[in-house]
Amino acid sequence: MKKFLTFLLTLCILKNGIAQTAQDSVKAAVNTMFTAMINADSTALYSIFSPSAVLQTISSIKEGATVVKTEVITNFASSIGKLKIGDANEQISFGAVHIDGALASVWTPYQFYFKGKFSHCGVNSFQLVRLNGEWKIQYIIDTRRKENCK
Repeated sequence: MKKFLTFLLTLCILKNGIAQTAQDSVKAAVNTMFTAMINADSTALYSIFSPSAVLQTISSIKEGATVVKTEVITNFASSIGKLKIGDANEQISFGAVHIDGALASVWTPYQFYFKGKFSHCGVNSFQLVRLNGEWKIQYIIDTRRKENCK
């Protein structure tokens, strides 16, 4: 079922890709990540990242200090693949999208729901690179909080 949903998503992206603007194609790459998450499809999730991608989260420790935690992309994809479809539902809105040649920067405020319950909110900051004609996620850093979520 996961492979079928990924196939349908790919067809939709390819169908719409012909008439897409650069911004549309960057947004489609970002949306592919969240579609893979909600479908618990680790293969599709891993495929949207560049080979040297970095995934980081800004958080606070008990003492109040800010720390940056790095997660290995393969571990992230594997953990998503162990979930049930619908368990990881990150709802985003697109803020700024900037593109210069093969570099794109995207800002997406989000709310994350786990197994149907609100977990946290924050902002994702994406850096994408166009490799072999495809946008790939090179870098994500996000914030996470449980309060002041709109």
